[in-house]
Amino acid sequence: MVMMEDSLDLAGQIQGGIGQALMRRLANGESFFQQNIKAVRGDGDCLLSPQLPGAMEVLEVGRTQYNLADGAYVAASSDVEITAQMQSLGTALFAGSGGFFIGRTRGTGKVVVSGFGSLFTLQVTPDKEIVIDNGHVVAWDTQLNYRISASTNRSQGLLNNLMHSVTSGEGVVLRFSGRGRVIVCSRNRTNFIAWLIDQLPASRK
Repeated sequence: MVMMEDSLDLAGQIQGGIGQALMRRLANGESFFQQNIKAVRGDGDCLLSPQLPGAMEVLEVGRTQYNLADGAYVAASSDVEITAQMQSLGTALFAGSGGFFIGRTRGTGKVVVSGFGSLFTLQVTPDKEIVIDNGHVVAWDTQLNYRISASTNRSQGLLNNLMHSVTSGEGVVLRFSGRGRVIVCSRNRTNFIAWLIDQLPASRK
């Protein structure tokens, strides 16, 4: 929270019980307690800010629910709950989208997500599978199917794909299929942090 008008009150609360709060902590690094802003003395405005420099986008949830990548969640209206969804072992270890748990929206209302850099919305259709670098995924429709791949190369064989991944510098990608939306960001947080570390003098690394 950056600022709020005097008509609003700010309090901390545990959303969904201790178990869900703990899993959300594992899923996307949220604080155990969430800030709850209420309009108790009339309407008012507040300003929110993400942790990293980049855009924010308001998503309507209800008929469409979203999975949220690690660090993407910013805020949600009171009728929307962010739950923790367990991923498969392979996806958790290699996809980099939230570890063993990822955030998932539930309810009807609005949720605000953020990404490093600019945000773009991609439409996935049954005849158009989309391959996205895992470090650029922000949120995606829960109706979409997604799986990890060591390479964008369609050739068969784990060794072949790993070799292509190493030589091309791609790393791990996510393949989305079905019908729905994927929100992506223009910058890769992990790569940027690695670049910053490389700029430090050797004595400070």
